[in-house]
Amino acid sequence: MKFKNTFLGLMALLLVVSCKTNPFTGESNLNFVSNDQLFPASFEQYNQFLNEAEVVRGTEEARMVQNLGQDIVNAAERFLNANGYQGFMNDFRWEFNLVKDEQANAFAMPGGKVVIYTGIIDVAQTKTGLATVMAHEIAHALADHGAQRMSAAQLQQLGAVAGSVAVSGESRSTQQIFAQAYGLGTTVGVMLPFSRSHEAEADRIGLTLMAIAGYDPREAPELWKRMQENSNGQAPPEFLSTHPSTQSRINNLTQWAPEAIEEARKYGVTNFK
Repeated sequence: MKFKNTFLGLMALLLVVSCKTNPFTGESNLNFVSNDQLFPASFEQYNQFLNEAEVVRGTEEARMVQNLGQDIVNAAERFLNANGYQGFMNDFRWEFNLVKDEQANAFAMPGGKVVIYTGIIDVAQTKTGLATVMAHEIAHALADHGAQRMSAAQLQQLGAVAGSVAVSGESRSTQQIFAQAYGLGTTVGVMLPFSRSHEAEADRIGLTLMAIAGYDPREAPELWKRMQENSNGQAPPEFLSTHPSTQSRINNLTQWAPEAIEEARKYGVTNFK
């Protein structure tokens, strides 16, 4: 019991002192992984990935990826400076690469490293469609979602250790039931919803960034309609997925687009490319 109380106390203290404010939402998020720890490892992994991938260079599409990325980063800097977060991106090393791969996908790594697969270019169809994708990925990096997921995973592991200690005096079958229930319960009930919340947050932040950069956020739901058609509607149930359902994203983006337009007006953006 003494160990359990001490452990719970340490967990509570960790949660209190390990929060970081999201400059786009104003909310405090769990994050006890510093940029000094995370960014160098991320940059190394990104370079390793590029060395093993077929990077597209010098083409019109490759230049479009780089230019769109810079447009959206510039918009993010305008937002951050206007809201009292000067210097927020000092540690970021932005890089945008197009990689030859048939997947209609993209990803971002902590510290500003972004990859766009060629397979998503046809689905995006337009610069605005691709801006939607890139703003979403840039939003993931800016909101520290990678660090938050790492923090949550570490807490999940700590919880498993505490639970195992708590049932260590029980029968072997009870210990096995706990391990299975804890693993399933924390994955479906905590980790997957946590991941889906990050995707929705990146969608919403991305809309604001693309609007400030001059790209029409009302086109974002149209991109996801094309993504839905491209996937032939094949997806796991939302509660078992790391991402919201495509229809949920379409609905949310449609609802949030007017907010992004109003936010862009604060920066003098009234017409879109």
